[in-house]
Amino acid sequence: MKFVIEDYAALKAALGEMVRELETCGEVCFNGKLVAMELLSNVLQHGGGKAYFSYAIDDAALTITVRGENGFRPPEKSELADTMSESGRGLYLIDAIADKRSYSERDGICVVLRLQR
Repeated sequence: MKFVIEDYAALKAALGEMVRELETCGEVCFNGKLVAMELLSNVLQHGGGKAYFSYAIDDAALTITVRGENGFRPPEKSELADTMSESGRGLYLIDAIADKRSYSERDGICVVLRLQR
């Protein structure tokens, strides 16, 4: 499934669609929604105002792709923010959950996550 997300209502609808497909997958459903929400929220806030989101489910994994319209490059290794910080935990959380995170500079930020089922 592919979505163009321009606001939080569209974000909620897209994640709802993904969750309905993953309903019987237990932990991967929760983790997928959490990871996608973190990435999409960041793109809406910092990535040019429009996010491109897609996911694919196969027997082995859930693959999530999120792309924004700017050239922000996420660090290859995330670090945990200070406990008193109000932000800065998203990528660390994503890396703790996802089995793989990759990046492409083509057409802006493109983060691909694979979560084993």
